[in-house]
Amino acid sequence: MCSLSGLWMALALALLPGTSGVLKEGDCEVCVSFLDKFHQSLKENDVKFTSADIEKAIVKTCKDAKGKENRFCYYIGATSDAATKIINEVSKPLSYHVPVEKICEKLKKKDGQICELKYDKQLDLTTVDLKKLKVKDLKKILEEWGESCKGCAEKSDFIRKITELMPKYAPAAARARTDL
Repeated sequence: MCSLSGLWMALALALLPGTSGVLKEGDCEVCVSFLDKFHQSLKENDVKFTSADIEKAIVKTCKDAKGKENRFCYYIGATSDAATKIINEVSKPLSYHVPVEKICEKLKKKDGQICELKYDKQLDLTTVDLKKLKVKDLKKILEEWGESCKGCAEKSDFIRKITELMPKYAPAAARARTDL
């Protein structure tokens, strides 16, 4: 008798709408942002909303992804070196126009790491004093731009390289610095 009441309790709890899968504010930051931009690009490029076409497009988009977005692509299997492949968990729902938040909720259940991805805090290059940053942060700026500083030994070398590349990667910051 006791096991039967336990079974009914388990069934009742399973049928109740839970909040464990629902995203809270700030959850799945990279997933939601990346898929939002990706969905927008699909509409702008008039891609057919078929699962196969979306899959091709996401693999193509992921080739150019950097940083946390590249890590997201790796987790869903959209990179060439990915160990698992759950890309269809993105392409199929997108083909049915499921909201990206719902897709990320489902991905969170499959692999919790996906929703742990957060973007790094961005420095405002228009106002930041490069001389006050650590070398690690200067290297990070160059890395985000896809650049490196070969032969840089001193902090001033990194600052010089960033200032040199600023018009290309952060034109507004470069203009603000010349106005000073």
